[in-house]
Amino acid sequence: MQPMWLCWALWALPLTGPGAALTEEQILGSLLQQLHLSEVPALDQGDMGQLVIPTHVRAQYVALLQHSHGTHSRGKRFSQNFREVAGRLLGSDASRHLLVFAMEQRLPPDRELLQAVLRLFQEPVPEAALRTHGRLSPRSHRARVTVEWLHIRDDGSNRTSLIDSRLVSVHESGWRAFDVTEAVNFWRQLGRPRQPLLLQVSVQREQPGPRAASAHRLVRFASQGPAGGGRGEPQLELHSLDLGRYGAQGDCDPEAPVTEGTRCCRREMYIDLEGLKWAENWVLEPPGFLAYECVGTCRQPPEPLSFKWPFLGPRQCIASETTSLPVIVSVKEGGRPRAQVVSLPDMRVQKCSCASDGAPVPRKLEP
Repeated sequence: MQPMWLCWALWALPLTGPGAALTEEQILGSLLQQLHLSEVPALDQGDMGQLVIPTHVRAQYVALLQHSHGTHSRGKRFSQNFREVAGRLLGSDASRHLLVFAMEQRLPPDRELLQAVLRLFQEPVPEAALRTHGRLSPRSHRARVTVEWLHIRDDGSNRTSLIDSRLVSVHESGWRAFDVTEAVNFWRQLGRPRQPLLLQVSVQREQPGPRAASAHRLVRFASQGPAGGGRGEPQLELHSLDLGRYGAQGDCDPEAPVTEGTRCCRREMYIDLEGLKWAENWVLEPPGFLAYECVGTCRQPPEPLSFKWPFLGPRQCIASETTSLPVIVSVKEGGRPRAQVVSLPDMRVQKCSCASDGAPVPRKLEP
């Protein structure tokens, strides 16, 4: 089986870059992209004398401005600390298992989840069954094991999200590890700590189709209770870091200068749009905005995380949550200027965090 760090790296995405200050070039590039332009339009003061911002355009601008203060986009992030949670087998059949993990107080808000690993014990297949299978399907010895997160909604309906999937051999036995970090992140986004984590484990044929081999019928995972003999109980390992020691501190102290020893924080930074030459006669609103930036350093764990996860770099101070900036611009239509509202994504930093370079960006749970 592939090493856990390699499987995790295959779906890892780079973090939003370290929380460096927003540049004039980035603002201009975003504005051109949203308007589908290749260069700044030529507008003079004479054009502006004819322009009046309509009431509906200003209302749209104000609505987007208010909405941007409540909508954040997330960027983000094995082990200093981990907890094992015993899983309860709620029900099973020949090819499907539903695991229930009690999560209350297992992952407090003051801890950052780095990785969650589901460990299942694959029981050895009796030699007689292997010989029989070898005669009937000599070329098939693998089955696909898929892990899904199960969310039961308030109205009784449910949804599943694919979390991990890999092939296992019927000739092997012992512990099998699956990366379920995304499932725990989804569960955490629900904001219901007393609700258990539900994981659905399916064992399927390696290849679909009625003529495919039936090696999947030989794959069994140990369960809880007398049938499992108390051995090989499903385990959920939660690798996490204490945010009180290894996280950011929030907003910077405006009275204290930022030095090499400053703990990661969010610092005010004002962008004066009126002072930008290219914005003259083009950007009508706002005259400027507070963009903020992430500054300072992050405390590194005593044991480098890259020891267990080679693709991870040092922890850095990054913009983990950003919000958009609505602007009113002047565009020419039929030779006459008119006002248009454009929303520029990721213009303002809402939150700074410490995260390991190279860690994945968690998906946001869709409604």
